[in-house]
Amino acid sequence: MQVTSESFQDGDMIPVQFAFGKIDPVKQVTLSDNRNPHLAWRDAPAGVKSFAVICHDPDVPSAGDDVNQKGKTVPASLPRVDFTHWLLVDLPPSAASIAEGQFSSSVTPRGKPGPQIVGNPLPPARHGLNGYTDWFAGDADMGGDYFGYDGPCPPWNDVLMHHYVFTVYALDVAQLPVDGKFTRQQALAAMQGHILAQAGLTGLYTLNPSMA
Repeated sequence: MQVTSESFQDGDMIPVQFAFGKIDPVKQVTLSDNRNPHLAWRDAPAGVKSFAVICHDPDVPSAGDDVNQKGKTVPASLPRVDFTHWLLVDLPPSAASIAEGQFSSSVTPRGKPGPQIVGNPLPPARHGLNGYTDWFAGDADMGGDYFGYDGPCPPWNDVLMHHYVFTVYALDVAQLPVDGKFTRQQALAAMQGHILAQAGLTGLYTLNPSMA
């Protein structure tokens, strides 16, 4: 099984239109186009009944004390944790690609609806929650349930380049046994014993002007 993208090459920088945030010379960061990238996959094994797509960033600071603070930096030595940027399940076995901007083409304050996808071009696919649900919790303007794709927005003072891992899973079940507002951890747990194959690619992104 192989995954490719017309939006960026494996190991290359992710173009700014696929990010949640972009560099702003005055405010440090401003909202970007937040389009989901193109993905395509091939050579899936026999017996596939559905596909799932997950994008996560394993380089998120484990402590936020210095994040986005003027006069400070987030050191590379700080332990890092995962942040989910996209969780898409129940893609039909006939699916072999996702078009650029097909599921996200802008930032939606308080999050896009889900888990059912409005105007879903690939029924019966569903979206799970991404990490911005927790990140914006308690924010009066942005707080809400963030379903589907929301792209990179790493700390602008982080000295570590962030990696965004897009993984496609070929599954032997037509519907993943998760309900309601499910998370990446719940989806991965439900996939155990049902993964026939998986493949992916990784893009890089930073909002640190000295590294961009």
